[in-house]
Amino acid sequence: MTAPWWKGAVVYQVYPRSFCDSDGDGIGDLPGLISKMDYVQALGVDALWLSPVHPSPNRDFGYDVSDYEDIAPEMGGMAAFNALLAEMHGRGLRLVMDEVLAHTSMRHPWFLESLEGENSTKGDWYVWAEAKDDGGPPNNWLSVFGGPAWSYHPARRKYYFHKFLRSQPKLNWRNPEARQAALNVLRFWLNKGVDGFRLDVANSFLHDDKLRDNPAIPPNMRGKMQWAHAPNMQKRIHDSNLPENRKALDDVRAVVEGFGNRFAFGEFSEEPGLIGEYVGETHGLQSGYTFTFLDDRTFRPQIFEAYYRFLNERPHVWPCVTFSNHDVSRTVSRYGGGKRNDQLAKLALTLLLSLKGTVLLYQGEELGLGDGDITFDQVRDPVGELYFPHGKGRDPERTPMPWRVDAPHAGFTTGMPWLPVDPEHQKMAANVQEGDADSVLNFTRRTVAMRRQMPALVTGNIEIVEAGDQVLAFKRIHPEQSLLCVFNLSNDAAVHKLPAQTSVSPFEFGPGGWGFGGGGLSLKPWGAFVGQVG
Repeated sequence: MTAPWWKGAVVYQVYPRSFCDSDGDGIGDLPGLISKMDYVQALGVDALWLSPVHPSPNRDFGYDVSDYEDIAPEMGGMAAFNALLAEMHGRGLRLVMDEVLAHTSMRHPWFLESLEGENSTKGDWYVWAEAKDDGGPPNNWLSVFGGPAWSYHPARRKYYFHKFLRSQPKLNWRNPEARQAALNVLRFWLNKGVDGFRLDVANSFLHDDKLRDNPAIPPNMRGKMQWAHAPNMQKRIHDSNLPENRKALDDVRAVVEGFGNRFAFGEFSEEPGLIGEYVGETHGLQSGYTFTFLDDRTFRPQIFEAYYRFLNERPHVWPCVTFSNHDVSRTVSRYGGGKRNDQLAKLALTLLLSLKGTVLLYQGEELGLGDGDITFDQVRDPVGELYFPHGKGRDPERTPMPWRVDAPHAGFTTGMPWLPVDPEHQKMAANVQEGDADSVLNFTRRTVAMRRQMPALVTGNIEIVEAGDQVLAFKRIHPEQSLLCVFNLSNDAAVHKLPAQTSVSPFEFGPGGWGFGGGGLSLKPWGAFVGQVG
């Protein structure tokens, strides 16, 4: 059987506010994206994941939706969206929309009607609960953005649940009418011809109907991630990550597959192991990603080995694989600690394109961008407002794309950009890299194109090979091809011992930096080898 289009595809994520501004207001928009479609197509990707473009008060920059069936005016409105969809389909590219169905903006008409109380037709469309006798919130749930996950509203004399900002009330998927309204959002855009959806916090559609407290993670079991952020000190088993959440995802999948060859993948944060329950060949979503790689700052082989051993015990799961997105520090900064390291960027891109899964490539990753500089007066992200300067939130990975080295704001806008363009990024602008055959951009284009011709890398299985603490090695196995992939995930030279009688024929795939010697493969810092096993 022919694999569906999304299985093993390369999906390019565009964060539109920071991609390209067409009208000088400092905010990227859909006409700006259309103007860069030659660039997107030249990357060789199969599809584009478009971060939220619906009308929004922008307290969380599109992840607080106030109208699901329209396009924000600052993005160009519905006419621009229709033009983008037609342009992409005309080029053979697919469009995947980012849909936020677990919560809305408090300015959404559904929530405004819910404020009218139990007599309203939407009184139970959000998660409301009585205050405790002392006026406190109903339980101990904490917001991902800090503080209690409940806010009191005098209009109802009750608390409402918000997993994120208080301006993002949680939609009550336990209410059948609310659930159908959310599913109808998908139907609306599928009828317009979109090819699928990335579902925000897909592990959080359902909450515990008894509103039980989340248990604490014992202090002696807390690591750096737990102490860094108070909500991480709880086991998130009642405010999200419920076993019955899978039924909600089954409903989503039924809608999406009812429109033919479409795709739905989810973001699964907090409890990575649940991807085995929420994704499957016949249940849950078709695919999804966890934060296993996104949260990692070690770049140690054990992270990848453990993840794929876990997945190999669950062959029904086809993952999405990603090292970077709009919510986490960029790959070069997270793994290398700096703004620029082209060799590390090439190594990470090669690894990303070699792992089993549907690849999610974040804008700027193909240029080797690290995090941008942000000063206190430039912070826009509510997470940055909470923790600056200890943490700068998500703004550093959202700074604008650099298009031209010789233009103000790197050609992103003719006005004042909503976030600053990092001067180091301007030196790495796309037009500079276009003319350099050895640039990260041209490396990405070549590597994506070569991967397309290697069936083992697109849809093959993965088998981990023992290689020690410094080197990651695995095989990609397909009926037509078997590959050995070896990566030195460090800035020190390494040797990978090959088993006796092993015959491998190297491909010119990746950054190189290898040779035969020392009884096996000798690997330079950030070196990689990909070869066909004889």
